[in-house]
Amino acid sequence: MTRAQDLPADPLIRALVQQARQSQRGSVSRRSVLAGAAGMAGVGALLAACGTGGTPSGSGSGSGGAAGKDVSATDKNVYWANWTLYLDYDEATQSYPSLDGFQEQSGITAHYAEDIDDNDTYFGKVQGQLANGQDIGQDIVTLTDWMAGRMIRLGYTQELDAAKIPNSVNLLESLKTVDFDPGRKHSLTWQSGFGGVVWSKEKVPGGMRSVSDLWNPEYKGRIEVLSEMRDTIGLIMLEQGVDISGTWGDDEFYAALAVLEENIASGQIRQVKGNSYKEDLISGDAVAVIGWSGDVTQINFENDDRWTFALPDAGGTLWSDNLMVPVGATHKANAEALMDYYFDPAVAAQVAAYVNYICPVQGAQEAMADVDPELMEDPLIFPDSATLAKSFVFRSLTPDEETKYNGDFLTAVGA
Repeated sequence: MTRAQDLPADPLIRALVQQARQSQRGSVSRRSVLAGAAGMAGVGALLAACGTGGTPSGSGSGSGGAAGKDVSATDKNVYWANWTLYLDYDEATQSYPSLDGFQEQSGITAHYAEDIDDNDTYFGKVQGQLANGQDIGQDIVTLTDWMAGRMIRLGYTQELDAAKIPNSVNLLESLKTVDFDPGRKHSLTWQSGFGGVVWSKEKVPGGMRSVSDLWNPEYKGRIEVLSEMRDTIGLIMLEQGVDISGTWGDDEFYAALAVLEENIASGQIRQVKGNSYKEDLISGDAVAVIGWSGDVTQINFENDDRWTFALPDAGGTLWSDNLMVPVGATHKANAEALMDYYFDPAVAAQVAAYVNYICPVQGAQEAMADVDPELMEDPLIFPDSATLAKSFVFRSLTPDEETKYNGDFLTAVGA
């Protein structure tokens, strides 16, 4: 049974229980966007805006080196690094049902690791090897739009063979054209999602409607925010009336950063974290956070529905995470077989019913009828225009802006 099948039947209650994410992300797009994307009605227009990282060349312009030698024909293994709680999981068997299905169908053994907690920290761990064209031990990595753009721009990814991923035609039309990967030669969307506010129903009985609610002195030392700059700063900027997908610059960015710095210095913010904020919600060390909706749905399933996720009144963030093959990976064909498997609408629906992020696969909404019919109209998996109207993608940054803003953000959070 999927987790989603155990959620409240009422779609409005379900939406509140699930709400928040995604951005991604950890899935339509975990962060980044073409200028002017916000405010577009409909899934296609807004999701098409997801993309970032400047203007990379089609083949990568960095010094990643030659692609690793593909041994897929003789070595039937594939190694995949992903974020936590981002694939359907069966507690009873302690396995991933969809991944089991891939192994049975393909004869390829999949080694799945929840290695990614934050885009920057993961990139920092593997950048040296990637720069030398070395194998990082993963054939697929799953990173957010803006980091995907950086990887591609630096030449740290291999070009995908579309002929080996025929199901890639099922990618939503709105996601086939992104500024960080022209022609989708190096990446495919894994999931997308929303970023918003999350709170304990017991500790914050009145709920929250804005990011400013996190700064209530009553919760001092028990608030956490995301180490993803585009979510944390993006949500503060939205609170300040800034269209994060539109035209803005230093004044707007540093005004938001000042709010973050003030609340870190005062002790209002306990910690700045990646996916691991979930553990602090569960332990009670954090009573409210900036977080991702899909995560909240999953921890609610295992912890008696203790938290609520919501897009703030001023709006939430929208993001996507992407599958890519690193430059030194040695099982590229096996990786492409796995990607093809997950772009089958039936498999995509199986995953979406568990992770509850925005599904990027055409046909998955119809296939959901055989998994959990109630989820077919869930706006957090298959968003409608009303939900998208409250979500915004952080505009694309130039390489210089990314270096400056990200550097100052990391300094502010003590990274």
